[in-house]
Amino acid sequence: MKVLAIGAHPDDIEIFMMGFLLSCKTRNDDIFLAVATDGAAGNVLGYSDLGNIRKKETSEALKFLGVPHFFDFPDGNLFFEKNTCQSIKKFIMSVQPDLIVTHAPEDYHSDHRAISRIVESATGFLCPVLYADTLMGVNFLPEYYADITPYFKKKSEAILKHKSQNPERFLKATKILNRFRSAQCNTADNNYAEAYRWEKKFPFSEIKSLLPNSPSINQFYNSKESSLI
Repeated sequence: MKVLAIGAHPDDIEIFMMGFLLSCKTRNDDIFLAVATDGAAGNVLGYSDLGNIRKKETSEALKFLGVPHFFDFPDGNLFFEKNTCQSIKKFIMSVQPDLIVTHAPEDYHSDHRAISRIVESATGFLCPVLYADTLMGVNFLPEYYADITPYFKKKSEAILKHKSQNPERFLKATKILNRFRSAQCNTADNNYAEAYRWEKKFPFSEIKSLLPNSPSINQFYNSKESSLI
């Protein structure tokens, strides 16, 4: 199966989708990666050539998944940029994926919301679109949980490759969110999960047969000797 991940910025795939993609890679899916913007607006440390720096960081972070395609649209202005839909649609059609993973339309960042709508419109009936969790899960109602426990260390290492962004803050938030999503499934301590949902519309009203395994939950006992999580 061909799985295409499209992130709005350098490091978005790592933060929001990495565990799921590693799970797909493990079952021998073909992984394709794309980053919409150059990330140059996130200049927290005052670099003079941030766009190229972030491109190198992303390539290094994602090297065990594949070679990312960079659209290089201006960071922070994706909604207003001309020809985004045509360029992204052309790329999608060249890949011919069986599944696309991208940001949710209710996400916190305007570029995330923009790429979500662009991808949904550009994809049409080609394949289902899976929406990744939002930052800290705000306003996101999951329909599918991906068990990423075996991949969380590698995901953490990938996030930390983005030295230009003070990545420890994103890793901390990611660890909290992925542990929380796993806890929602009543898993054991030190387990992690990513959460996703999709638009239930014809012909993709049910797509779980395409997705990797969800966490194995602990049986809940209604007794004093057993406790939740």
